[in-house]
Amino acid sequence: MPTAKSDFLRAMIRRGDFHDATDFAALDEAAVSGSVVGYIGFDATAPSLHVGNLMQILKLRIMQRNGQKPIALVGGGTTKIGDPSGKDEMRQIRGADEIDANVERIKGLLSRFLTFGDGPTDAILVNNADWLERLEYIPFLREIGSHFTINRMLTFESVKARLERESPLSFIEFNYMILQAYDYLELNRRFGCLLQMGGSDQWGNILNGVELCRRVDGKTVFGMTSDLLTTASGAKMGKTAQGAVWLSEDMLSPYDYWQFWRNTEDADVGRFLRLFTDLADDEIIRLEALDGAEINDAKKILATEATAMCHGRVAADAAAETAMKTFEQGRTGAALPTIEVPRAELEAGIPAFDLLRRSGLASSGGEARRLIKGGGARVNDTVIVEDVQAITLADVGSDGTIKLSAGKKRHALIRAA
Repeated sequence: MPTAKSDFLRAMIRRGDFHDATDFAALDEAAVSGSVVGYIGFDATAPSLHVGNLMQILKLRIMQRNGQKPIALVGGGTTKIGDPSGKDEMRQIRGADEIDANVERIKGLLSRFLTFGDGPTDAILVNNADWLERLEYIPFLREIGSHFTINRMLTFESVKARLERESPLSFIEFNYMILQAYDYLELNRRFGCLLQMGGSDQWGNILNGVELCRRVDGKTVFGMTSDLLTTASGAKMGKTAQGAVWLSEDMLSPYDYWQFWRNTEDADVGRFLRLFTDLADDEIIRLEALDGAEINDAKKILATEATAMCHGRVAADAAAETAMKTFEQGRTGAALPTIEVPRAELEAGIPAFDLLRRSGLASSGGEARRLIKGGGARVNDTVIVEDVQAITLADVGSDGTIKLSAGKKRHALIRAA
C-alpha cells in the first residue's frame, strides 16, 4: 500500500477504501497543495440509492472532511442508456419522467451525507442530462468518438464478460463508456475536476475519461478506485434475501436498516466500522478486538452509528431501543415497521400468508407459504401452523397492534385503519 502525505489519501487508505490510482504520487501532491475537485457518478435507476452505493458516497464525504471539493454527479442522461458493467443483459430502459423523479429523490438523499453550497470544500450536485441531452450526434462523433477504438473497448471486462456469455450487448450500451468519459471532460472544463473515483469494476471507464481529457484538452487528471465490497462469506454487499438495502426510509425502515448492520458477520465488524462509521481509530481497535458473545456489542454500535449517519441519531437510537425491547426484554418496540390494513379486512380475517406478504416480511405469497411450512412465521410470538390461518381483530393486542414475525430477527406490526 502506498504512503500518502495528504490527509485525504491517508484517510482513504486508513479506511480500507483504496485499491488503485492512475498516478498516486501526483494525485497526493495535488491534494497537499490545494483543494482537489473529485467526482463520483450515480445513475438514477431507482428512487433511492442503496448500501451498495454507500461506499462511494462516503468517498465524497471523506474528500469534503479532508479539505477537498466533491462533485456528486447524478446520471439523468446516462440512466437513459444504462451501464452494462456487471450485467448479464441490457438494463431496463426507463421513461424520462421516472428518471427525473428518481434524480430529485437522489439529490435529497445525498444531502444527508454531504454539505452542498458555494464554499471551497462545499459539494456540487450536477446532472449529466444538462450536457448530454444537448449533444449533436455528428459533431460528437467527430470530436469525441474518434478517440475511442473498438479494439480497446472490446478488452474491457464489462464487454468481454457479456460476449463470453454470448449475451447480447446493444449499441446503446456500447456507447455508455464513451458518454461516461465525456462526463469527466465536461466536469473538468466546467469545474476544474481532477479526480474520478469508483469501484474497481469502473477502472476501464475511469481510464477512458482520464485519457480523453489528455487527448482533447491536454489536461492531466486522475482516477482512483476501491475494491468491490463483499462480505467475509463472499456475498455481494447490500443484498439480502429480501432485496436491496435501501437508504430511503420509505423503502426500508430505519429499524430494518439497523438490523442489516446488526447482522454483520463477525469477520466484517472491524472493516465495516472503518468504512461506514465516523468512530475514532482507537475505539474501532477496541471494538474489533472483542470476541465471543462480546462481538455483539460491537455489532450494535456499528448498527447504531451507521443508522445515525443515514437516518439521524434519533431514528438510530429508536431502532436500537426497539431491538433491545424485542430481543432482550421480550417486549415490542415502537420503531418496528407498522403496516395499516383496513379494519373491515381484519374483521373478515386475512390469510396469514397474505398478511406476511403485505407486511414485507415475505416477498411473495409463495415465500410466505414456505416460511410458514418451515415453522418460521409467528403471530404475537405464536407459531403460525397453516398458511391460510386467519389473522383477525381478535389478534390485536393491548397496544392496538398485531405482531408478525419472520424468523427471530424480522418483525412488523399490523394496525387496523
